[in-house]
Amino acid sequence: MEAEKTYNLDMVSVRLVHDPPLLSDHKIKTAEDAVQVIGELLGEMDREVICIINLKSDGTPINGHIASVGAISQAVTTPREMLKAAILSNAASMIMLHCHPSGSVIPSIDDVQMTARMIEIGNLVGIPVVDHIIVGGDTKEYFSLRSKGMLSFPDKSYPTDYRLLEFEGSDEKVNMVSERENTAVRRRKGFR
Repeated sequence: MEAEKTYNLDMVSVRLVHDPPLLSDHKIKTAEDAVQVIGELLGEMDREVICIINLKSDGTPINGHIASVGAISQAVTTPREMLKAAILSNAASMIMLHCHPSGSVIPSIDDVQMTARMIEIGNLVGIPVVDHIIVGGDTKEYFSLRSKGMLSFPDKSYPTDYRLLEFEGSDEKVNMVSERENTAVRRRKGFR
């Protein structure tokens, strides 16, 4: 008779580990702001590096994450690697940056295709990509795909009051809910 073999199932956990900070508490509202925060680090790299800056809803950086370190003329990564820290950080949005050690800031076809894919995936998971910035080695030059209008990036502003949302064919229901809530608020405040 054969003895039953016991198999182990190793348990793992994924945690966000904080490295020494590079970022300031300044909000990032423009590509220039993002480059000021992390451009120097990327400009010093001798290989292409893909970096993600995770942002709070008001544009304040939460953290930065190196998603890939590649070769002199390319860096390969997956959406999973780029989103991992964003999800663990509870980011509201993210900015992609990568460097071209050659100094050229012209995006390659692969750069544009990767960005388009990340915009789509970011929107699906609720962490929109708000820009992709290419830093030109130590030249201090940069190229923002958003600023140049190369792709359709999501609008970062959303109504925070459901009463401002417009739904097709459901005006009656929204108005009823809004009216009920306004009445309830007036009652709580002692108004009739």
